Amino acid sequence: MGSPAVLAVVVVVAAFVLILLAVVIANIKIVPQAHAFVVERLGAFHASWGTGLHVKIPFIDRVAKKVSLKEQVIDFPPQPVITKDNVTMQIDTVVYFQITDPKLYAYGVENPISAIENLSATTLRNIIGDMELDHTLTSRDVINSKIRVILDEATDAWGIKVNRVELKNIIPPAEIQDSMEKQMKAERERRAKILDAEGEKRSAILIAEGQKESAVLRAEAVRETKIREAQGEAEAILSVQRAMADAIKLMNEANPSERVVALKSLEAFEKVSDGKATKIIIPSNIQSLAGLAVSVKELLEKEDPKA
Repeated sequence: MGSPAVLAVVVVVAAFVLILLAVVIANIKIVPQAHAFVVERLGAFHASWGTGLHVKIPFIDRVAKKVSLKEQVIDFPPQPVITKDNVTMQIDTVVYFQITDPKLYAYGVENPISAIENLSATTLRNIIGDMELDHTLTSRDVINSKIRVILDEATDAWGIKVNRVELKNIIPPAEIQDSMEKQMKAERERRAKILDAEGEKRSAILIAEGQKESAVLRAEAVRETKIREAQGEAEAILSVQRAMADAIKLMNEANPSERVVALKSLEAFEKVSDGKATKIIIPSNIQSLAGLAVSVKELLEKEDPKA
């Protein structure tokens, strides 16, 4: 009878050890990187476990909440907002946030994500309500900054830090979109016309400048031609004068008689008349030499019988 009793005791002890081992293993918790566990003891907050190995007391401690410390992104659906000039449009936002205090996140607010959504919607309506449509469409950065600051201050009590807020889409009414498209089209056409006008103006300026430069060059060419012609004429006159001066010098050196001078004078008058003059006045002193010229001619004919 002793053997079965011992065997039963051994089985009970083994079962107890196995159960105890299973309980110990079940209460060993490993917190992964960038996560935190909120632990309660007897229903009250006890600790926030960080990354690593932890053991909780069975039936006394419990993991109330597992929290991710990574940056999270929430894309909220479009919210209807009304601008200062009474235009209703749809705006959807994207919020980037991170949990900084697991205890406040677990006990600060019920359903924190829903709280952030509602807070961002009301904040967006308040900000857009003070802005006109055109200002709203061109001030995304200002709106993002204002919403982020307000959300970040409000969510500090929930252990949440709002890093960034972005307006994903701004959807105005259809008629506003049509008018905006027409306005943009008219603006593009206006800019195109301005560019065409500036191009034509620039082209006209370039053509005028080219014509001006061409006229200046032609005038320079004409002036240069006249200068060269005048220089040529001056050089020709100067050459003639030099030749005449040389001839006079030679005649003076030859000491010509009065008869030779008179003969040259007659030759000069012959060239002057050249068959074109209708009347020539001959000085008296040259008339007296006319007979001398005839005598000279007869003398030359005698010397040259062939003539």
